[in-house]
Amino acid sequence: MPLALLALAISAFGIGTTEFVMMGLLPNVADDLGTSVPTAGYLVSAYALGVVIGAPLLTSLGSRIPRKRMLVLLMALFTVGNLASALAPGFGSLIAGRLLAGLPHGAFFGVGAVVAARMAREGRQARAVATMFLGLTVANIIGVPAATLLGQQLGWRATFLVVAGIGLVAMASLARLIPPLKADERTGLGRELRALANGQVLLALLTTVFGFAGVFAVYSYLASMMTEVTGLAEGSVPLVLALFGIGMTLGALAAGPLTDRALRPTLYGSLAALALVLTAFHFTAQVTWAALVTVVLVGAIGFLTTTPLQMLVMNKAQQAPTLAAASNQSAFNLANAGGAWVGGLALAAGWGWTSPTLVGAVLAVLGLAVAAVAGLMDRGAADGSRIVARSPEADAVTSETATPAGGGT
Repeated sequence: MPLALLALAISAFGIGTTEFVMMGLLPNVADDLGTSVPTAGYLVSAYALGVVIGAPLLTSLGSRIPRKRMLVLLMALFTVGNLASALAPGFGSLIAGRLLAGLPHGAFFGVGAVVAARMAREGRQARAVATMFLGLTVANIIGVPAATLLGQQLGWRATFLVVAGIGLVAMASLARLIPPLKADERTGLGRELRALANGQVLLALLTTVFGFAGVFAVYSYLASMMTEVTGLAEGSVPLVLALFGIGMTLGALAAGPLTDRALRPTLYGSLAALALVLTAFHFTAQVTWAALVTVVLVGAIGFLTTTPLQMLVMNKAQQAPTLAAASNQSAFNLANAGGAWVGGLALAAGWGWTSPTLVGAVLAVLGLAVAAVAGLMDRGAADGSRIVARSPEADAVTSETATPAGGGT
């Protein structure tokens, strides 16, 4: 079991690195390809668009493919996309490469979350999913800074070549360590779409969009806030981002056990705490040590919301959870884009560099409100507090994985 989760975490590390590294490489790419930094910013949007399109599309197309094979195929597409980015002769082809690299992102985390949950013992499914997401958080501490430095020293193409190499390692790890998992023969596109149309699933996706947008309303402008308000030097920004990544990792470590114990209370508590800490950030940004502590707290509490959101979607679509879980990744990316946009509106209105913190707090409250309404509607339902129910497919997986490949137990 730990080795199988390691394969998923390695894949998540590669995905997280390529998703966020472009922010640090925009000036290098713009200079090399003869374009402006704002225009180069479309490379970030291209990846996000790939995630939003690819999550439902690829998950639907692969609904009957065995889960292990599907994971390997998705990482192969990820690797090809990063290789195409590294070899892109011009800006247009680089846009295409980034779009291609983003296509498997949501589908991989959707399928991977279902696989992790179904390999886990009863009552530990959320911890398994959180362990996979640890690869994403560690990427923000190690992968993104290292890849950015590599790109600055050897050129941005070297960064994507290395990420493509990580993709190859991830493919080998998945092929070696993930046990054989059959797709549910009863699960097809129609069944997945019906599960996705469940009102509780849609409310959970809406909670993701609003709640997590609060995080990115602040994260998108964190560097400017630290230099303009807190007074840190520009050279300190990588340290600030690393602190945010450390907070994300702490949040992921706490999210698994808390979600396994009480899903909805963990979701309510994390969204309420996120609103409070974002409001506090409006004031602590003025003091260096308080600002840095708050950065860690925003990362920790923000990422504490991700596991209960993912598990809630999977729980409410339990008979066909893969498309719903993948769609939640699209919702996270909509939250990223929407949070940055709303935070930017506050700045453009002249409300000051700390205004995105208050905007983020309002978004978190909206997410909490949607979650509370969903909880009230779901009160009394027999499965309201359970994590992904064991389906016949899960029972088959359990019997097949008594001794997972690679020696895991």
